[in-house]
Amino acid sequence: MNDDHQFPETGREFPGRDGDGLPEPDAADQELADSLLEEELRGAAGVLDPVPEALRQLALDAYALHDLDARIAELTFDSLVDALPVRGVPDAPRMLTFSAGEVTVDVEVTEDGLIGQVLPPQTARIEVLGGPRTARAVTVDTLGRFTSDTPPAGPFALRLRTGAEVIVTEWLRA
Repeated sequence: MNDDHQFPETGREFPGRDGDGLPEPDAADQELADSLLEEELRGAAGVLDPVPEALRQLALDAYALHDLDARIAELTFDSLVDALPVRGVPDAPRMLTFSAGEVTVDVEVTEDGLIGQVLPPQTARIEVLGGPRTARAVTVDTLGRFTSDTPPAGPFALRLRTGAEVIVTEWLRA
């Protein structure tokens, strides 16, 4: 024990003091100090390494999509991964298949846009979700077919509304 932190008559340490001679902070003081430090570090990070605005907007858009009632359609086929290349076809369109229970969505991604079909055939509303842009509505006919003349640029997903059901596909990069 260090004699500087002891009562001279008893040799016991001063209460509420640690080895540096300063009072030990209580839990409330420590929590306040931690939150002030965190605030200062966030400010420094915001100045020295700010989040790009496009990435911030992507995060906001992705959060806006959270819908507790929506089912996630799983990617079950991607021609970039699952298909064999065809000789003589250098720029074949990308083919995607998403499944959510009994509903399947087949999509062909081309440089001109999207072509697809909802199976089993049914009318639905489809929105093409894409990064910082707002959702683009796509018309679905009675056979479940749809087209979009705007090719997705960057990450995209589809939101499908069939009656009372909402299905959202996984996000993919075009």
